[in-house]
This record gives sequence, structure tokens and C-alpha cells, in this order.
Amino acid sequence: MNESQVPEQVASYRQIRWTGMDILARREHSRRELQQKLTLRYPDSTTLIEQVIEDLKHELLQSDERYTEAYVVMRKRKGYGPQRLQQELKEKGVEQSLVLDELCKPEHDWFEQAKDVLRKKFKEPARDMKERAKQIRFLQYRGFAHDQIQEAMKFETSI
Repeated sequence: MNESQVPEQVASYRQIRWTGMDILARREHSRRELQQKLTLRYPDSTTLIEQVIEDLKHELLQSDERYTEAYVVMRKRKGYGPQRLQQELKEKGVEQSLVLDELCKPEHDWFEQAKDVLRKKFKEPARDMKERAKQIRFLQYRGFAHDQIQEAMKFETSI
């Protein structure tokens, strides 16, 4: 933002910036989410919105990396697997490389996560093929990969 801009634009920039900071103070947002929310409030100010978001990013007030980390932790706690999280973050406009970096971190043991989710939902092992298929579909819906599901099902039958 430079001094030569007209006062109306400066006021609008400040207003948009305060709104953006208010949104980010409540929770982390991806760049796309923040842009969508600001565009809803200020539909005629797309250039200023871009500038505000860029400035917030340079000041480390908006970070897709931080957003991705927080999102994965939150959704993992709710029992979702890596494939589902990858799709959800793609829809939220997060770069694929950021998502893959986060999902591949060693602290995310997706095999163990699949076992925990299966144990929590189904208190006892499957008694027949119909129940086994139901458990497999459940884990697929939650976003676990085939090998993670197979490992969880193997573990479940040994209980």
C-alpha cells in the first residue's frame, strides 16, 4: 500500500485488512477460504483483497502450512484417514505438495489410526463376511488406503 493511493482505497484496504485479521483470529484459514470470505463481504474489491491476503501472508498471519497442519490434526482426531483428508484439503485450495508433506510426517501413523478407528466403531471383530465387508466399507469411507484397511482388519481378527 503506497501513499499515492486515494483515501477511499486506503480506508477500504484497512477495513478489508481488519476483517481478514478478525477472521484469522478465530481459526486458521486457507488462502482460498479467506479470499472467499472477504469476497463475500467486499465483492467489488478483488484487487485490494488480493493485496491484503498477500500482506497477511508475508506477515505470517495467514499460512497454508499452519492451516494444513491444524486441519489434519483436527480431522485425524475425528477418525479420518489420509485419502479423505487429501481430498478435503484439495477442495479448500491447499497445494498438493503441502498436503502430502503433512500427511507423510512420521507422527501420523495411518495404520495405527485405522486400527483405532475400527476398534472404536466396532467393539468386536467381524463374525461373518457381511460384517467384515461393512467394516471395510466404513474404513474406506473414512479415507483409509487399502493396505491400511487390510492391516487393521488383520489386527482386528487377532483380538
